[in-house]
Amino acid sequence: MAIKLRVLSTEEQETIEKLAHSRTAAARHVERARIICLAHQGHRVPAMAQQLQLTAITVRTWLKRFNAVGLAALTDKPRSGRPATYTPQQVAAVIATSLTPPEHLGLPFASWTLDRLEAYLNEQQGIAIKRSRIDDLLIAEGLRWRTQETWFGERVDPEFAKKRGALRNSRRTHLKRVS
Repeated sequence: MAIKLRVLSTEEQETIEKLAHSRTAAARHVERARIICLAHQGHRVPAMAQQLQLTAITVRTWLKRFNAVGLAALTDKPRSGRPATYTPQQVAAVIATSLTPPEHLGLPFASWTLDRLEAYLNEQQGIAIKRSRIDDLLIAEGLRWRTQETWFGERVDPEFAKKRGALRNSRRTHLKRVS
Protein backbone atom coordinates (compact mmCIF):
# COMPACT_ATOMS: atom_id res chain seq x y z
CA MET A 1 0.00 0.00 0.00
CA ALA A 2 1.40 3.38 -1.02
CA ILE A 3 1.63 6.14 1.55
CA LYS A 4 0.48 9.55 0.38
CA LEU A 5 1.68 12.74 1.97
CA ARG A 6 -1.11 14.97 3.18
CA VAL A 7 -1.50 18.45 1.71
CA LEU A 8 1.03 20.85 3.25
CA SER A 9 0.16 24.34 4.42
CA THR A 10 2.28 27.20 3.07
CA GLU A 11 3.98 27.58 6.45
CA GLU A 12 4.77 23.85 6.63
CA GLN A 13 6.12 23.81 3.10
CA GLU A 14 8.43 26.79 3.76
CA THR A 15 9.67 25.29 7.02
CA ILE A 16 10.30 21.89 5.41
CA GLU A 17 12.17 23.44 2.46
CA LYS A 18 14.34 25.55 4.76
CA LEU A 19 15.10 22.63 7.07
CA ALA A 20 15.82 20.23 4.20
CA HIS A 21 18.59 22.54 2.96
CA SER A 22 19.94 23.57 6.35
CA ARG A 23 23.61 23.14 7.15
CA THR A 24 23.29 24.00 10.82
CA ALA A 25 20.23 22.01 11.95
CA ALA A 26 20.60 18.55 13.45
CA ALA A 27 21.29 15.93 10.79
CA ARG A 28 18.29 13.82 11.82
CA HIS A 29 15.93 16.79 11.40
CA VAL A 30 17.39 17.59 7.98
CA GLU A 31 17.02 13.96 6.92
CA ARG A 32 13.38 13.85 8.03
CA ALA A 33 12.64 17.14 6.27
CA ARG A 34 14.18 15.73 3.08
CA ILE A 35 11.85 12.74 3.29
CA ILE A 36 8.83 15.06 3.50
CA CYS A 37 10.24 17.29 0.75
CA LEU A 38 10.75 14.36 -1.64
CA ALA A 39 7.28 13.00 -0.84
CA HIS A 40 5.83 16.44 -1.56
CA GLN A 41 7.57 16.37 -4.95
CA GLY A 42 5.79 13.09 -5.73
CA HIS A 43 8.59 10.57 -5.23
CA ARG A 44 7.64 7.05 -4.14
CA VAL A 45 8.93 5.40 -0.96
CA PRO A 46 11.47 3.02 -2.59
CA ALA A 47 12.98 5.88 -4.64
CA MET A 48 13.20 8.14 -1.57
CA ALA A 49 14.78 5.36 0.48
CA GLN A 50 17.39 4.74 -2.20
CA GLN A 51 18.16 8.42 -2.73
CA LEU A 52 18.51 9.13 1.00
CA GLN A 53 20.22 5.78 1.71
CA LEU A 54 17.56 4.78 4.23
CA THR A 55 15.29 1.78 4.57
CA ALA A 56 11.77 1.94 3.20
CA ILE A 57 10.49 1.27 6.72
CA THR A 58 12.23 4.42 8.01
CA VAL A 59 10.77 6.53 5.20
CA ARG A 60 7.27 5.15 5.82
CA THR A 61 7.59 5.74 9.58
CA TRP A 62 8.41 9.42 9.17
CA LEU A 63 5.74 9.95 6.50
CA LYS A 64 3.08 8.40 8.75
CA ARG A 65 4.27 10.42 11.72
CA PHE A 66 4.26 13.66 9.73
CA ASN A 67 0.79 12.97 8.34
CA ALA A 68 -0.51 12.43 11.87
CA VAL A 69 1.24 15.22 13.78
CA GLY A 70 2.70 17.73 11.32
CA LEU A 71 5.97 19.61 11.89
CA ALA A 72 6.18 18.46 15.50
CA ALA A 73 6.69 14.91 14.21
CA LEU A 74 10.17 15.83 12.91
CA THR A 75 11.58 16.08 16.43
CA ASP A 76 12.32 13.04 18.54
CA LYS A 77 9.79 11.83 21.04
CA PRO A 78 10.96 11.66 24.64
CA ARG A 79 12.55 8.31 25.28
CA SER A 80 12.14 6.24 28.34
CA GLY A 81 15.26 5.71 30.28
CA ARG A 82 16.90 5.72 33.59
CA PRO A 83 16.19 8.81 35.69
CA ALA A 84 19.03 11.06 36.77
CA THR A 85 21.35 9.14 39.05
CA TYR A 86 22.69 12.02 41.12
CA THR A 87 20.72 14.62 43.03
CA PRO A 88 21.56 18.30 42.58
CA GLN A 89 23.09 18.23 46.08
CA GLN A 90 25.42 15.38 45.10
CA VAL A 91 26.44 17.17 41.89
CA ALA A 92 27.13 20.32 43.94
CA ALA A 93 29.25 18.26 46.35
CA VAL A 94 31.31 16.85 43.46
CA ILE A 95 31.97 20.31 42.05
CA ALA A 96 32.69 21.86 45.46
CA THR A 97 35.12 19.07 46.29
CA SER A 98 36.93 19.42 42.97
CA LEU A 99 37.37 23.16 43.61
CA THR A 100 38.69 22.63 47.14
CA PRO A 101 42.45 22.10 47.52
CA PRO A 102 43.04 18.57 48.87
CA GLU A 103 45.31 19.97 51.62
CA HIS A 104 42.30 21.81 53.10
CA LEU A 105 40.54 18.46 53.43
CA GLY A 106 43.52 16.92 55.25
CA LEU A 107 44.65 14.84 52.30
CA PRO A 108 48.35 14.02 51.69
CA PHE A 109 48.51 15.34 48.13
CA ALA A 110 48.47 18.79 46.60
CA SER A 111 46.28 18.31 43.55
CA TRP A 112 43.25 16.35 42.38
CA THR A 113 43.19 13.71 39.70
CA LEU A 114 40.01 11.99 38.60
CA ASP A 115 41.10 8.83 40.41
CA ARG A 116 41.76 10.72 43.65
CA LEU A 117 38.49 12.60 43.36
CA GLU A 118 36.61 9.35 42.74
CA ALA A 119 38.21 7.67 45.76
CA TYR A 120 37.52 10.65 48.04
CA LEU A 121 33.89 11.04 46.93
CA ASN A 122 33.22 7.31 47.27
CA GLU A 123 34.92 6.82 50.63
CA GLN A 124 34.57 10.15 52.45
CA GLN A 125 31.44 11.72 50.95
CA GLY A 126 29.54 8.47 50.39
CA ILE A 127 28.73 9.35 46.77
CA ALA A 128 29.03 6.27 44.57
CA ILE A 129 30.33 7.86 41.38
CA LYS A 130 32.77 6.81 38.68
CA ARG A 131 35.59 8.92 37.29
CA SER A 132 33.98 9.16 33.84
CA ARG A 133 30.84 10.61 35.40
CA ILE A 134 32.91 13.05 37.48
CA ASP A 135 34.60 14.17 34.28
CA ASP A 136 31.21 14.61 32.58
CA LEU A 137 29.87 16.69 35.48
CA LEU A 138 32.93 18.93 35.56
CA ILE A 139 32.87 19.49 31.80
CA ALA A 140 29.14 20.24 31.92
CA GLU A 141 29.92 22.84 34.59
CA GLY A 142 32.55 24.42 32.32
CA LEU A 143 35.55 23.18 34.31
CA ARG A 144 38.43 21.76 32.31
CA TRP A 145 41.59 19.85 33.11
CA ARG A 146 44.64 22.03 32.65
CA THR A 147 47.78 20.25 31.56
CA GLN A 148 50.29 22.79 32.90
CA GLU A 149 48.59 23.20 36.24
CA THR A 150 46.82 21.08 38.76
CA TRP A 151 43.07 20.83 39.00
CA PHE A 152 41.71 24.37 39.09
CA GLY A 153 44.66 25.93 40.84
CA GLU A 154 48.23 27.06 40.77
CA ARG A 155 51.22 24.78 40.40
CA VAL A 156 51.98 22.58 43.37
CA ASP A 157 55.40 24.21 43.77
CA PRO A 158 55.28 27.99 43.16
CA GLU A 159 59.08 28.06 42.72
CA PHE A 160 59.09 25.30 40.10
CA ALA A 161 60.43 27.52 37.28
CA LYS A 162 63.35 28.76 39.42
CA LYS A 163 64.27 25.23 40.52
CA ARG A 164 63.93 23.86 36.99
CA GLY A 165 66.40 26.35 35.59
CA ALA A 166 66.62 27.75 32.10
CA LEU A 167 64.91 25.86 29.31
CA ARG A 168 67.16 24.29 26.70
CA ASN A 169 66.41 22.61 23.42
CA SER A 170 66.35 18.85 23.61
CA ARG A 171 68.07 18.64 20.21
CA ARG A 172 71.25 20.21 19.07
CA THR A 173 70.81 22.75 16.36
CA HIS A 174 72.76 22.10 13.17
CA LEU A 175 74.41 24.88 11.30
CA LYS A 176 73.18 25.32 7.77
CA ARG A 177 75.77 25.12 5.03
CA VAL A 178 75.81 27.76 2.43
CA SER A 179 76.64 26.39 -0.99
